[in-house]
Amino acid sequence: MLTVNIPAYSYMSPEANVLYQQACTLEYQHNYKEAIAKVLEAINIAGEDALLYTKLAGLYSDTDQYDKAIEAYNTVVKLRPDDAFVYISIGNIYETQAKYIQALEAYNQALKIFPQYKYNYLNIANVQYQMNDYPAAIENYTKFLDTYTNHKEARESLANAYLASKTPEKAVEQYAKLYDADSENFKDYANYGLALFQTKDYTKAVEFLEKAIEKDPDSLTSHISLALSYQELEKNEQAMQQYQIVFEQAPNLHSVRFDYANLLADMGKNGEAIAQYKIYVNNYPKDVRAYKNLGLVYKRINDYDNTIANYEKAIALDGSDVGIKKELASCYHMKKDYQTALKYYDEVLQAKPDDYDTKVNKAIALHALNRYEDAIALYKEILTTKANPIVEGNLTDALIAQGEIDLNAKNYTKAQEEFELAISKGAKESFAYYGLAKSYRANGLNDKAGEFCEKAISMAPEKTLYSDEYAEFIAEINTAKAAPETVSAETPTASGEVAPVVTPVNTQNGQDGKLPSISLENTEDENVVNVANVDKSKDLILKGDENYKKDEFDEALKNYKAALKINPNDEVTLLKIGNIYKLEDDNNKALDFYKKAIFVNPDYTDGWFNLGLVYANDNNIAKSKECFEKVISLNAEYPYAYYALAIAYEGEDNKEEAVKNYQLFLKYNKDTNMVKVVEDRINTLQK
Repeated sequence: MLTVNIPAYSYMSPEANVLYQQACTLEYQHNYKEAIAKVLEAINIAGEDALLYTKLAGLYSDTDQYDKAIEAYNTVVKLRPDDAFVYISIGNIYETQAKYIQALEAYNQALKIFPQYKYNYLNIANVQYQMNDYPAAIENYTKFLDTYTNHKEARESLANAYLASKTPEKAVEQYAKLYDADSENFKDYANYGLALFQTKDYTKAVEFLEKAIEKDPDSLTSHISLALSYQELEKNEQAMQQYQIVFEQAPNLHSVRFDYANLLADMGKNGEAIAQYKIYVNNYPKDVRAYKNLGLVYKRINDYDNTIANYEKAIALDGSDVGIKKELASCYHMKKDYQTALKYYDEVLQAKPDDYDTKVNKAIALHALNRYEDAIALYKEILTTKANPIVEGNLTDALIAQGEIDLNAKNYTKAQEEFELAISKGAKESFAYYGLAKSYRANGLNDKAGEFCEKAISMAPEKTLYSDEYAEFIAEINTAKAAPETVSAETPTASGEVAPVVTPVNTQNGQDGKLPSISLENTEDENVVNVANVDKSKDLILKGDENYKKDEFDEALKNYKAALKINPNDEVTLLKIGNIYKLEDDNNKALDFYKKAIFVNPDYTDGWFNLGLVYANDNNIAKSKECFEKVISLNAEYPYAYYALAIAYEGEDNKEEAVKNYQLFLKYNKDTNMVKVVEDRINTLQK
């Protein structure tokens, strides 16, 4: 607030002037009561004198008698309506009383009268800031600073207004000007750090927030912002320390527990994360994010009941969240509650009709519910979008299963079409050939019936059902040839013609009484539900290994990723995928899979080591050293961790640490080819 001494000119009588001078002396002596009495006495003599009322208003203001001061200034306004400084003084009083609307009116009136008085822009901006009208405040701070460029308080207020108006980039620009101009006397480390955090300059945010805490260790805002900055930089231990300080100072500050729970979840501390999320939702029961994240942690530990409970709470709060509906569908699918899964799949597809993953999963759920015809139709639709060998395989299985149903229902023509289509798609299931043979036989296509029955027997010679069928079929053919007039083994058709008697199929769901297997992996998409068995995973990994040996990296990746659909927590397969991306110089993807490997198994030394190598490739020496040191903490006899550390220290010209680690490598190394190389490096460094 700017206080202005108002110039005034008076032609008061000598007696009044004496009293005025006495009042000024008493004011100087801080005897405001007597000073006010003298001015009032002078007013009784001089009447409507602006100078006397101006002095009286100032004395009332100094003694916090604001209403009387305003009354006196209003008298001055009547006497001198074009005096801008009177309005500024009135604005000062209203601003002191937090009557911001009246203060703004007074300052704006002064601006109309005397627009050249640039300091008034600061008064106006300060009031607008207090009224949370940040855009207007920014405009007037800027106008003021156009004239008074070096005004520190105004620039600091401008920076704060930018921060409050959620334009942190501009706030950073203003704080930087203040800091660069006078770093020794800069004080607003906390807000500068917060602005840097909001612009995602986390490294610099840490620098200033640490300074803020040095200046004010009790600043909760700074501790919270610093914790979040550490969290973004993946300095999780430092972040945890800051959160602990926050909760020591303010144990009931539950609003922070959401971010703290996220940190714990990122660190793999699932139980602790769940506890913190629960505290948070007890205090903020309408925050959808908390239920979503809580559900995610429960899903990570395969607790699908609690996962579903929390996702359904999230949906109750936000029924438009398609992502959560997909998650719910996935969970119900994993619990084999396919009917409920279908409900959510349909809701997702209503919002996103072209969602590929959801269509695949819906088809699989229909398949699992033995709704083969619906599944077949959807599989076919999916394959018009793009080729997918897994969907092709599922379609084939569904065709065989539906073919068996139609065969048992004596819908021979339909069964024939289904078995034919399955075989055209490369069906490896012998029952497809057996079922087609029976369909052909029922439809009187004996040559084809014999051919496909023989094919079924050759594919599965151990199946006596096929041999028995074939023997019966041959006997029937031979009998027909020997006695063409005999029809006793046949039944009349509606047209009066005869049709061969068909031996009923003795199994309901396939020749061995089981449904054909349903492949749930999706080699190209990450979100398809996976319920394949462990043997399938092993086979895929073996195929991937063979591809890898032959430098067929694309095929290797497909097989490894398909294996992960079955067992997403297989750190070794995650590592193998990372290795391929590393060989292809795709460091970002390599980092991602190595991080997943150590997330799944925080004690996985090879994962930490390879992660360190990628950081080293990116010249992030500090991060690489952290990884190699982590390896050594897990396995002190891991030789190449010492070797990699030695190279890192050598790059930092730290010869002493480099030699030390090369020597530790020699101590644990079993690779004789490396001994001479490392000894030469030690000799070179010790010269």
